[in-house]
Amino acid sequence: MNLHEYQGKELFRAGGIPVPPGEVARTVEEAETIAARLGFPVVIKAQVLIGGRGKAGGVKVVSNGAEFTREAGRILGMDIKGHAVRKILVTPATEIEKEFYAGIVLDRKYETPLLMVSPSGGIDIEEVARQTPEKIMRLHLDERGLPAYRARAAARFLDDRPAVRKQLVDVLLKLARVYAEQDCSLAEINPLIVTPHGEVWAIDAKVVVDDNALDRHADVAAMRDLGAEDPGEVEARGKGLSYVRLDGSIGCVVNGAGLAMATMDMIQFHGGKPANFLDIGGSSNPDKVTAAMNILSRDQRVRAVLFNIFGGITRCDDVARGLLTALDRIGTKLPIVIRLTGTNEKEAREMLDARGMVALSDMDEAVRAVIARASEAA
Repeated sequence: MNLHEYQGKELFRAGGIPVPPGEVARTVEEAETIAARLGFPVVIKAQVLIGGRGKAGGVKVVSNGAEFTREAGRILGMDIKGHAVRKILVTPATEIEKEFYAGIVLDRKYETPLLMVSPSGGIDIEEVARQTPEKIMRLHLDERGLPAYRARAAARFLDDRPAVRKQLVDVLLKLARVYAEQDCSLAEINPLIVTPHGEVWAIDAKVVVDDNALDRHADVAAMRDLGAEDPGEVEARGKGLSYVRLDGSIGCVVNGAGLAMATMDMIQFHGGKPANFLDIGGSSNPDKVTAAMNILSRDQRVRAVLFNIFGGITRCDDVARGLLTALDRIGTKLPIVIRLTGTNEKEAREMLDARGMVALSDMDEAVRAVIARASEAA
């Protein structure tokens, strides 16, 4: 679960990390009241669950009331990469002497959390890794969390002033504690700044919490902003589907995560682009299939859909029955390519044939066919 910046800062603040004051507003009038209370200059920051706010014009430093009203009105309601801005964070502008990056992420290769720090903060860490990888230090956490000696090594990598290093060590240790206690998969500060007076502040926060741990964190689960999430992902979660929206034009409905990954890889290999990861699991429940087709039908980028089913425990005839029921309910006009193989494959084909639908058995052939149908519909 992704958190907004202001929510991530709440977790940081509760964990003892120094975070500047700030309040959230949903209207220009609310924002004006907050700005008057904080005093100018202030920063207006769009609250959306996507990166690139600054480049899109969603972050603005303002120094007076008239400018504030104009910019707050502009940012509220703007679209950032398909995400409408419904809330803004108003926070005091902070003088910056240096900017650092500090983040903890799960290293899936080594199956342990990884601390990454860089003296090049304020820009995408991916850009730093690509252009100047020597400016990133990587340190794994152990079963105790972040050892103090590793935190000190990271602080030395960032700054050579003892007073600043002491504050950095404290922030890094507390960041590791927040990461562990909140069951995060990402806890990032970019930038982590030093002011001209030598004070260290976390002026941004990006936090992702493991969905599987939310039953242990009712307070964090209550932070979920359904209005800011992709509607398809919200519906899929409610129906028990595993769905991730991607950037392509070929919708995928697959049973099993491994087959879903292989399907997307093959689509990419043959020159297509998958529009999603969508795993209906081992169920042939028509409601699940209907929800899957509803989600894909609403995605205007989808030009064709590939149903790729490998019947093991899941019977192909049950899946075919669910698909036909779903099509009767929603009546989609999207081209659909079906690949069925496995348990009760013969019965499934007969059902589909009776409705004028052909089911292929070869995955490669099905992928080529759906790419062709998507091209025709483009």
